[in-house]
Amino acid sequence: MQKISDNGIAFIEIDGSMYEYELQPEEKLAVSTGHLVSMSETCTIDIEMINGVKNIFLGGEGLFNTIITGPGRVTVQTMPIAKLARSINP
Repeated sequence: MQKISDNGIAFIEIDGSMYEYELQPEEKLAVSTGHLVSMSETCTIDIEMINGVKNIFLGGEGLFNTIITGPGRVTVQTMPIAKLARSINP
């Protein structure tokens, strides 16, 4: 994780589309780990193991989800770098 603060311009790479969510206090957002781009410092983050054998082996997303709890703004991307690389060179 990188913390960006102060005034100025920061360049970040987002692959695919970008979606922003404004979480209310105690509201949770579950995302695949590679899809998280940024979150407000007021948010908290936790890692949760995916339940169920079918989900683990057939879900195609890995063993863990990232759970972000508000309040704050969260930005996610639709195509993390590993998925982008696989789509370019199957």
